[in-house]
Amino acid sequence: MSAMLARFSRRASSVSGAVSGAVSGAMPDATPDESSGGASGSPGAASGAPDGQASTALAKARPWLLLAPILLFLAILGAAALVVLRMSFGTQGNEWHGFTLQNYADLLDGYFLKSLWLTLRLAFQSMICAVLLAIPVALAMARTKSRLARRLLLAGVLLPLLVNLLLQGYGWLIILGPAGLLNHALLGSGLVERPVMWLYREHGVLLGLIQTAFPLAVLPLSSAMRAVSSSYEEAAATLGATRWQTLRHVLLPLAMPGLVSGALLVFAYNASAFAVPLLLGGRRVPMLAVLVHDQVAPLLNWPAASASGVVLMIATLTVMALSQRLVRRTQHLAEEPHA
Repeated sequence: MSAMLARFSRRASSVSGAVSGAVSGAMPDATPDESSGGASGSPGAASGAPDGQASTALAKARPWLLLAPILLFLAILGAAALVVLRMSFGTQGNEWHGFTLQNYADLLDGYFLKSLWLTLRLAFQSMICAVLLAIPVALAMARTKSRLARRLLLAGVLLPLLVNLLLQGYGWLIILGPAGLLNHALLGSGLVERPVMWLYREHGVLLGLIQTAFPLAVLPLSSAMRAVSSSYEEAAATLGATRWQTLRHVLLPLAMPGLVSGALLVFAYNASAFAVPLLLGGRRVPMLAVLVHDQVAPLLNWPAASASGVVLMIATLTVMALSQRLVRRTQHLAEEPHA
């Protein structure tokens, strides 16, 4: 019995040795398969290279794709400006083929120069008033901690932009008329003894210009004030500064880019205003846009109207450029160390 067990154990050990030898002999053959499998995976990696290049090219082209609508819009505006410029050198009935400087020479008369000066003056006055009124509103929007209050203020500021200018003009006719709401309030308070003539006067047009362009002054200034950390105001208060001193010497200088942007937007917007001056001022307050309308509507004098528009555009851009340069120079002088 023991001999049989010994013989069986020897046979089992020989079988296990043969199996282990076969397995060890098969292992070297697996390495080429793995290497071949790795080689077969390289075409996939190579095919991924063009995809990476395509994604890189798309990432580089993405900013231009996003700018394409804006560039197209600017190109359309530029083409329209070139058309107006070309027509300003034409003659009535021959806008595209003639060439003359008479349209610009006609602008040297007293009526046009008076209209140009009136337009620039009212635009500047409305800019100053709108910016002064925008400072407390923008400060409240930037520093209020209530989200509901901020949204209500924003809705009130944006409301004039959502209403048509003609409707706003008719609303001002109701408010500023001889029997309007403003005169009723002034008469009821005893400040005046008879109704004030607001319509077809410069101060009535000025009120309309301030109201319609007010959001353009508030929004950039509010964004600039929100970007200023409140720690600056806290530091100023710690040093003993009053709220007025903090606003004047700390917050407004830091928010100056937003204030200047809003002021220039208001000036450019009101310099080209048409609906409000026409409704509230009529022919007695002949701003330049109304004058251009009078040249086109009954007479169809496109060259003269184009020349007036070109002069207004040049004057507006000149005033805006000078204002920006003055503000930058003032900031530069303020940043220089004092001796």
